[in-house]
Amino acid sequence: MDAAPTRRGALLDLAPLTASPAFARLWSARAVAGIGSQLTLVAVGLDVFGLVRPASGVAAATFAVSLTGVLALVPTVLAGLYGGMLADAFDRRTVALASGVASWLCTLALAVLSWTGTQTVVTLYVLTVLSATATTVLQASESAATPRLLPAALLPAAGALMGITVGISVTVGPGLAGVLVATAGFQWCYTIDAALFVFTLAALLSLPRMPHDEPAGRPGLASLAGGIAFLRAAPNIRTSFLVDIVAMTFGQPRVLYPAVGAVLLGGGALTVGLLSAAFAVGALLSSLFSGRLGGVRRQGLAIERAIQVYGACIALFGVVLAVAAVGEATRVLPSPAGPVWVTLAAVLLAGAGGADNVSAIFRGTMLQTAAPDSMRGRLQGVYIVVVTGGPRIGDLYAGLLATTGLLALPPLAGGVVIIALVAWLARRRGFRAYDAAHPAP
Repeated sequence: MDAAPTRRGALLDLAPLTASPAFARLWSARAVAGIGSQLTLVAVGLDVFGLVRPASGVAAATFAVSLTGVLALVPTVLAGLYGGMLADAFDRRTVALASGVASWLCTLALAVLSWTGTQTVVTLYVLTVLSATATTVLQASESAATPRLLPAALLPAAGALMGITVGISVTVGPGLAGVLVATAGFQWCYTIDAALFVFTLAALLSLPRMPHDEPAGRPGLASLAGGIAFLRAAPNIRTSFLVDIVAMTFGQPRVLYPAVGAVLLGGGALTVGLLSAAFAVGALLSSLFSGRLGGVRRQGLAIERAIQVYGACIALFGVVLAVAAVGEATRVLPSPAGPVWVTLAAVLLAGAGGADNVSAIFRGTMLQTAAPDSMRGRLQGVYIVVVTGGPRIGDLYAGLLATTGLLALPPLAGGVVIIALVAWLARRRGFRAYDAAHPAP
């Protein structure tokens, strides 16, 4: 296994784009299609909020928004596990392409319903669940394929480049969604998403075929048991999964944004878009200046520290919401106080986004270098379950606490819990001493 490279400069390493044209095409398509995905993500939340609020109020509408993620949790878990088995058993290009088409059809259905004015909370839930299921299989297949496209030494740089795609999509997408919803309507968000996703389908078609030298066998309980057995004997990979679950469960405030924009900070859909985009701005900046991350060898320690910084930023975001709420209630703060507090909240969310991206780069690199190719699909499936399922549990956590009417409580309490729990989980000497030059699962 190649040793981790030592980067001299601070700026993003672009070597993966020149080393593999196939990876370059896939990366470009992700950046473009990711904008559309964020349009739909924000639009669905605002659509549900708008449908529920008139009859049931802000608290119930916020909880209804949280259910858009929660309802997809079990299907996402099953899709991640089964999709990982499919990626280990069949050609990864074929699996990715089939699941990509399924996700695209769900977005087309959202657009048709919105244009005809026939969307309901139920149809939004159903199509969101189906799309999340297909997307989970797609992501598991794509991630498992990346080490087949690039040498191991370039995987940290590839992870940073993927952070760029997330940063671009989540910076541009939510802000654009806020503008589109406020000026043109939900239907344009769904339609643009469907159009941009065509770039992903084209990139998947251009990938080389990826047959397995030693396929894992037919998907089923035996294949799943093999992956679980490997994970039980892989303490470093397992710990990286656990700390991310903690971060996403207790530090995911996105379902609060509609209520924050409507009743606390003001600005409505535009504030929702700004807060969502702020998180991605941090991820984008951390990737742009990620050059030296390729030389970090103690990646387990780096994961721990990055997630604790994330928790601190989320806790301080809760403090901002609490101070803004108290100030508005007591009329101590100037009116309108919205711009001041929106700016502070956005800065903290940008810090959280940067820390989360650094953690993701090292977690992904650890998995791709420490896991054998024959297990990579199944472990990527579990990884996708973690990174998609964790936020959905976090949506439920934030939505339930928000029913108390205290919008600051979920991030404030959650950030403190993250800092403490991650320190406890990472206490294993082996995880903190993990050496990227000698990767051990």
